[in-house]
Amino acid sequence: MGSVKDLQILEPAQPDKLGRGRFHFSDRYSVFDWGEMPGHIEGKGAALCITSAYFFEKLELLGVKTHCIGIIENGMAKKLADLSAPQNSMEIKLVRVIRPSIVSLRGAQRSGATKQSPEDNYVQEIATAPLGPRNDIYDYSPFKSERANFLIPLEVIYRNSLPEGSSVFKRLKDGSLKLSDIGLAAIPMPGAIFDKPILDVSTKLEASDRYMGWDEAKNISVLSDGEFEALKKSVLAINSLISNESKKAGLVNEDGKVEFGFDDARKMILLDTVGTLDECRFTYGGMPVSKEILRMHYRGTPWHAELEEAKKNGGMGWKKLVKKQPSKLPPELKNLVSQLYKASCNEITGREWFRGVKGIGEILREITK
Repeated sequence: MGSVKDLQILEPAQPDKLGRGRFHFSDRYSVFDWGEMPGHIEGKGAALCITSAYFFEKLELLGVKTHCIGIIENGMAKKLADLSAPQNSMEIKLVRVIRPSIVSLRGAQRSGATKQSPEDNYVQEIATAPLGPRNDIYDYSPFKSERANFLIPLEVIYRNSLPEGSSVFKRLKDGSLKLSDIGLAAIPMPGAIFDKPILDVSTKLEASDRYMGWDEAKNISVLSDGEFEALKKSVLAINSLISNESKKAGLVNEDGKVEFGFDDARKMILLDTVGTLDECRFTYGGMPVSKEILRMHYRGTPWHAELEEAKKNGGMGWKKLVKKQPSKLPPELKNLVSQLYKASCNEITGREWFRGVKGIGEILREITK
């Protein structure tokens, strides 16, 4: 069970065989890494499910393999064209999660990485390495002996623009990121828009996602030169498709993240979900869309102030320091955000899955008020 979607395991993944499961997209929402927030956003789960399936089907036609089998309706996995109504469950192929070992700086191994359980089947919300003290480092050597059917321990981020406050500027300043890592010759200005997207990469299975250079990414994932280039090529194709399709709805695809694995024949496949308002940062006429609207609502509240202070000083256990609870969304805002998810699904896919929904532009104008 995750903060916004749940995983049902039908057949656990094995070392030599893909598993099978279902994502159940809920109407829950999460901001600032808090987990489930109070109240639900009606229709959000179905809108995310349909939108992601739309991009998966388009990507398969482009030759990008995905783990999506189909959308569940009346107990059967179907293509979008065969659905009679929007649904919130997606059947997927499962790969194993090979967890890196945590090794203290003294060299003593703290936790094993190769022991598998049904819960180690791939799903974004639960695929996290064991927590350890801050002086622990991660040992990725278990990946050297694995051949197929596992999650590649990377999260790849494409960036078509760099808003003010982006982590990229901070990392360029402190030297943890080099211009050559992102293919630039000079430090960009805040708000820069790129003709060619820049690619960034972070860990996927550590206690907290950690940005790194491409050399380290290639080393810990144990990918060949050809596989590494194929991964980057797939990310660019995914970004291009999402940008072109979302443009039909007036949305600008600013950035997004993608995750991959290997199937049982070591063919690269796209995992998790893509192209949704939760996976991508979209804008419409310069205005942030979807989760950023929710973040904007909660910023400045006493709960958010306490949360930010706890994150600075609380380490891994920061949540325990937050005594206040987030408030529910005002009914009018919650209804408008619900409509925004539905309208975006309608307009991106070109099909009226949700009836009686206003256009994205009109909804955003009401939210602005």
